[in-house]
Order: sequence, then structure tokens, then C-alpha cells
Amino acid sequence: MRILGLDFGSKTVGVAVSDELLLTAQGLEIIRRPSQDKLRRTLARIEAIVKEYRVERIVLGYPKNMNNTEGERCEKTKEFAGMLSRRSGLEVVLWDERLTTVAADKLMIEAGVRREERKKYVDEIAAALILQGYLDSLQLAEQNGSK
Repeated sequence: MRILGLDFGSKTVGVAVSDELLLTAQGLEIIRRPSQDKLRRTLARIEAIVKEYRVERIVLGYPKNMNNTEGERCEKTKEFAGMLSRRSGLEVVLWDERLTTVAADKLMIEAGVRREERKKYVDEIAAALILQGYLDSLQLAEQNGSK
């Protein structure tokens, strides 16, 4: 089993995939689209990735505000989650993504990645961080259940 992690933005979707043991997340790619509402190709690419990696669940970053409220981006994300679920037939888990983009940027700064290059990869790394947080929560739940 593999799980797909997505960081859904207004013009990009960062994509990450888990290993088969559900221990680690690896950034895969960034799907870019010309405008916010052009989702058909994005959904088709995600569907192809789901098939290629035999994904059984999708984790979608959920962009709550820092005060835990839900804004317009949350509504767009819920709509996208519905589209993903209908098209793939898979469970789509919404996962709190607060600060993942900041953390991704910080990781690249610490690694010495130049500013221009960071913009190219931030969504992919954010997707990996979203998925890794989810995978870690599964491991913790499993450990607590076995005690």
C-alpha cells in the first residue's frame, strides 16, 4: 500500500508518495496549471500517479488559518477533495498543513538552496511534509494501540 500526499495551491499541486511500508514520504513532482480553475489535467495527472504507484489513500493538505478558522482556501480544498474522491474512488484525508510551506522553505534555506530555486521546489517539499506528518501519526497510533 502507498499513500499520496498533496499540497493544493491556487496554481500548483505539490505531490509526494509514501514508501510501501508507510514510513517515509518522498517528494515526487509539482503539477502546474495556467489558472486556478483549470483542474482537468491536474486531476488526470493525479489519477495517473495513483495508478502508477498503486496508491490506496490520498492525504490532502488542509490550509486552516493560524487561529484554527477555515477560510476561502479551505472551501476550495474541500471542493478539490470531492473531485479527487469521485475521480479516483479513494478516501481523501484532509490534513492540517499549517506552517508546512514555511518549514519547507526553512529546510531549503538550511540546505543552502538559492531563493530562485526554492520557489521551484517548495510545493513538492510541502507535500512531503504533509504526508510525513500523516505517516508519523499512523505510526504513533499503531504504537499506542499495541501498548
